[in-house]
Amino acid sequence: MTKPFLKWAGGKRQLLPEILALMPAGFDRYFEPFIGGGALFFHTQPKQAFISDVNEELINCYQIVRDKPHELISSLHQHRYEAEYYYDLRDIDRDGVAFAALDDVERASRLIYLNRTGFNGMYRVNKKGHFNVPFGRYVNPKIVNEPLILEASQALQDTHIRLAPYEESLSKAQSGDFVYLDPPYMPVSKTASFTSYAKDDFGFDKQEALADFCRFLDKKQVRFIASNAYLLPIIELYQGFQQKEIQARRAINSRADKRHSVSEILIWNF
Repeated sequence: MTKPFLKWAGGKRQLLPEILALMPAGFDRYFEPFIGGGALFFHTQPKQAFISDVNEELINCYQIVRDKPHELISSLHQHRYEAEYYYDLRDIDRDGVAFAALDDVERASRLIYLNRTGFNGMYRVNKKGHFNVPFGRYVNPKIVNEPLILEASQALQDTHIRLAPYEESLSKAQSGDFVYLDPPYMPVSKTASFTSYAKDDFGFDKQEALADFCRFLDKKQVRFIASNAYLLPIIELYQGFQQKEIQARRAINSRADKRHSVSEILIWNF
């Protein structure tokens, strides 16, 4: 049991008791195709795990944590917590030549640095795929958490890590397997959309496609738990499955007094 090495908007650490209470006691293989911060994966550390995402920088980071943790730690020690330095490193993805010159360890190090020093630990990109989170104001951000990276590396050793959409990564899931689906949520309002963690938005058409895919999994007798925003369109998309409303405290707002609990939903088929 360990914690995620990345902060992630919408991360599931606080909801672990609710998810674990529903999770099957035994299963053959574990699949998580929207890995994000990986709170459930790192807590349970399943023996046969397949994790994936469409975010290339995120998947590269997981692979480097698994395969080259010491090189990553060494690179992280070179970063500075300064606004000018932050924006220079953040904006390197605007220069295709400069960004391509970064090796895989440097890219993973950049992601962790931006995650630890950017506003609220958000990961957000624009339509061009450029990271656009502003500098965060912290007293003493922990850029290098060596014990946590080494623990995460150990947990990932026998894990299959893949850059792929969920349809591909779940194509071989079968009866006896377990899938946890934590997609970008449907926004609760027009001004509350923080779903752009890849350059292509996860709009309502993709929410519909995911719900249809869950029915495909169900027909194959693959057990799954899915999480999303507690909204009528989501409730209707998953009619016929078990559903439970839960409360989560989200820290997107820059003012602590404006942060409050929001309703989320867990959906499962067993």
